This record gives sequence, C-alpha cells and structure tokens, in this order.
Amino acid sequence: MCGFIGCISKEPISYSEYHKANEHIVCRGPDKNIFYNNENKKFNNNLNKYFHFEFNRLSILDLSKGADQPMHSKISNNLLMFNGEIYNHLELRKDLESVGVNFKTNHSDTEVILNGISNYGLNFVEKLNGQFAIFFLDNKLNKAYLIRDRLGQKPLYYTLSSDKLLFSSNFLSISDILQRSNVNTNALHNYLNIGVIPGKETILNNISEVLPAQILEFDLEDLRLTKTSSYWDLNKISGNETFREDEFHSLFSDSVKIRQNADVPVAYFLSGGIDSTSILQSASETSSEIINTFSVIHENDKYDESYWSNIASEKFKTNHNIQKINEDIGIEIINEALNSIDQPYFDPSVVPSFMLSKMISSHYKVGISGDGGDELLGGYERIIQSHSINKRTNLAKSIYKMYPSFLGTGNKILKYSKNINEAYWSFHEDLKLMKLLKINPDLSYRTEFMTPSTDITLKDLMISDYKFFLSQMMLFKVDRTSMANSLEVRSPFLDHRLIEYVLNTNMNFINHDEPKKIMKDYLSKNFDNAFLNRKKQGFVFNVENWVYSNMSYLEKELKSSIVTSEYNKNILSTLSLNKTRINGIRIWKLFVLSQFMKRL
Repeated sequence: MCGFIGCISKEPISYSEYHKANEHIVCRGPDKNIFYNNENKKFNNNLNKYFHFEFNRLSILDLSKGADQPMHSKISNNLLMFNGEIYNHLELRKDLESVGVNFKTNHSDTEVILNGISNYGLNFVEKLNGQFAIFFLDNKLNKAYLIRDRLGQKPLYYTLSSDKLLFSSNFLSISDILQRSNVNTNALHNYLNIGVIPGKETILNNISEVLPAQILEFDLEDLRLTKTSSYWDLNKISGNETFREDEFHSLFSDSVKIRQNADVPVAYFLSGGIDSTSILQSASETSSEIINTFSVIHENDKYDESYWSNIASEKFKTNHNIQKINEDIGIEIINEALNSIDQPYFDPSVVPSFMLSKMISSHYKVGISGDGGDELLGGYERIIQSHSINKRTNLAKSIYKMYPSFLGTGNKILKYSKNINEAYWSFHEDLKLMKLLKINPDLSYRTEFMTPSTDITLKDLMISDYKFFLSQMMLFKVDRTSMANSLEVRSPFLDHRLIEYVLNTNMNFINHDEPKKIMKDYLSKNFDNAFLNRKKQGFVFNVENWVYSNMSYLEKELKSSIVTSEYNKNILSTLSLNKTRINGIRIWKLFVLSQFMKRL
C-alpha cells in the first residue's frame, strides 16, 4: 500500500517542486521514498522526454529492498508504480513461473503485476483480485497506462496537456504543481447537491479522476490520450442461477483468508454488526492466533454499539481495543479529519473513521473491515423495499420515517414515490439546499450510475448502490481517512468474486422481512436473536449537536467562503434559524467546502 506521483514532460521538470507536492502522499507510504528521473539515470528509456516518478512505500508484503517501487524490468524495460494489494499474487506468480517467467523478489505482488502485464498484456489486469491504482510504462511501445481497480478502492488522478502528463494518488499533489486552475462549477454544484463530486470530474477543471475498472492509454510521443476502456462492467453481470449457501460461504471464507496475508500484524474493525462479526467469525475459524479488534464507543447511546462489539469480542476472545468519541469533539480533531480528504466530501462519519484509523495505526499497518456487506447482501432497507413495484408509496413513507433528513430532502421521496429512479436519487440529493442557494442543478450525472427505466429491479438498485453510494462515497471515506494514518484497509465483502456470484444468481437469498438472513444464519451458532436482529445503528457522530455548539466558530470560517460570497450571503443564518438534523448537516457541508477551498 503506497502512494505515487509521476510526470512525463516535453519541458524540463522542477524536481524540487515535485518533492514538495509529494508531501501530500507521504502518509500513504512513510516507510521509504524512492524516485526515478532524468538526473539519476536509473531508468534507461527511449522516451526522449523529461520524467520524474516518485514513490512512497508502506511496507506490508515482501519487506525487502527488491520490492521497492518504481519497479523496472531490465528484460522488458518496462516500469511500474502500483498503490494497493493483490490478494491472489501467490497464485498468479505460480502461473507465471510455470511458463518460464523468472522473479527477482521472494513474494512481491508488484513484480507479479509488472511481469504479468509485460508478458500477457493488459488483459492480465482481469486476473487481479485486489485493490489497486497502477501506472505502467511500456518502453517498447512508448505508451503509458493508468489503471484502477474494479470498485475504485484506490484513487488515481491525472491531468494532460500538450506538453505534460501528470498523475498522482492524491488530487492536491497535482493541484499544487499546476498552481493556477479554475474551479469546476458543475462539480461544485454536484457537491452542494449530493455531498460528493461523482464520476471523473474534480473540483478543478483540468484535473480528472480515473474511473473504477478503467484503463487509460497514453501515447508518449506526442502526449495524448489514445484509448479509454473498461475491463469490468457491473451492468453486464447478469444471471439467474440458483443461489447456493455453501458456494457463497466458501467464497466468503476464502476472501477473508487471503486478506490476512501480510508480513506485518493485522487488526480487525469490530462494530458488533452483522458484517464485521461475520468476518471475525470466519477469521477465528482459520486462525490459531489471538485476533486484535478495534471499536468506537460513543457517549450518546443513540450511536453507541459497544455492548454488541463487546459480546462479539468476548465470544472469540479477541484482544479488544476501544476508541471513545465524545459529543464535544475538539476543533483540532475535526480539522485534522477534514485535512485527510483530497476532494470535497461531506459525510460526517469521516470524523469517527479518521479517529479509529488513527488509533489502529499506532500499532498496525493493516485493518480488515466489513465495508461492502450491505451492498452485497441487500442490507439497506431502502433497497429491499424498493424492489416491490406495488409498494412504492410504502417505500417512500418508510424511507422518510427511517431517514427523515440523513442525506436528502426526504419529502422529495414522497413526491416521486411512483418513480423508483427519482425516489433513489431523492434519498441522496438535497434540492432544497440548491433552491436556497439559487442554483439550478444539472442532474445528468444520474445516468452514469442508473439507467433511466420504469422497470427497475432489485438487482438494478444494488448495482446503482455499488456504482454510486459505495464507489463514489463510502470507499472514498475509507481510503482517505485510513491512508492519512498510514493504514491499509482490506474489505472481504468487496471481493469481485462474491459480487459476481451474487449478481449472477436469482437472488432468492434476500429475505425482505429479515435483511442479511444468510449471514445471520451463519452467525446463529454463536449468537442469539437479540444480537442478530437488533436495529442497525451506523457509524456516525452527532453532527448537528457539534454544529450548533460551535456556531460562532463556523460563522467565522464561513464568512468569506466561496458559497456565501458567490451564492447566498444569508445562507448560514437561514439554516441556523431551524435547528434540525438536516440543517445541521447542510451547515456541515458548507463548512467542509470552505475548509477544503482554503487548501487549493
């Protein structure tokens, strides 16, 4: 797990400038900094260009110097930088060795990718099981490739001009080098509406993000993007096979097992929920060592799950560690958490996520989490209830009752209850805030994540949650808050084999009356109904209380923000008149944006 920055340019490169921009990435790989450029002559290429490749290593697999990056193959003369982990690298290595490929490292997953692509081409990427962002330079073809994992667990940004290709694991590294760039108005409006910037756009016009499962090909002779392709498409995974519990659990068990592979100790996130407890149970079945678990304790009983996490910890006799979150979180901690994000992102759970990652990282480099369980198993009630076309009105009412103001305007769900597509987006969007700011939002981004249809199935909604809610929101938070603390997070439920298996079945495992029944049945040998069927609480903190307790500070910070200066100077006073959760979240959203814009 690491971070990198690179540039291929027609003009001389200021290496000191790149070293400074690299400061944003050091947290991703504090163990070692390595670089190639024209000055050190380590890489004998035929580009006839100036280049600088800089890498920060977090040593987890094959801790030897031979596994350092950038990794250069003397045989093929290709070069690779890679951020992530490949969980099936030992299997792939054996396959490559069987056809005569020689390895210089003992068990580096980086060398597996380098040799795999060099020998078999880009199709080798389809064999990778893991999370990754890859830069691959083919010296023979004079081409470079930017590649991202299937779900977008690892970030990758780039900018391309007539004289330069610049790419990085961190958005701010690129913006620092560019220095002058215009704000992307459409991206800004999308953030104000849904709290994130979806798709390939970023907050700046000339910087783009590589999309999940995307391969970008660049011709290095004249520095141009020549091809864009995708090697995995959720919408094309469709089948009606019978769901078999034994097959699913076999895949799940293997997914947990391969994510334990590391040359450093591994810790486990434990909320006490169904997902994290299932992972813990699976790990305990194959490991004879004491398992280390970590949980968050809230002062507010509304959010505190410590009772349940303690039960799970005691059952499997783990070494359990606790991070306490007070109602009155200090400004310093809040800003530290917000500084971990490199794009505007409003979800308040970045704060407890950051705090928990910080605690774990003081002793560990790897944490295993339950992210993706709800998406895989239809755990979100809004998804299950929306499956029934005849229950749209009930869907709307139930969602509004459950989440009156969590992310969206709520009442829009009722308005559009006859249209499931609109109901889905109403949950995420805040069109009322857009109205208050006098912004007419462009909603065309919706089609990127959900095909407009009047006949939307349960599978369609689950795919949309993978493409939007998980990839664009949840995984962004997980990566940024963990890597800010030099912690790699692995998620067994995100294994593409599990996702493909579920989407290729008739999905008869989903019980509309009992979400995640298949995992509850798996846990039933160790836990009673009170544990298995309790209400889902979520990983949040009381953001509205924090907002209204710190209004004087927020007023000062927001006084000259881009929102109040350009859209509505009275927006803060308007929102603070009615102290509701949704208005607290709206103020938080504006505060997050103001803090981020200071860093550009």
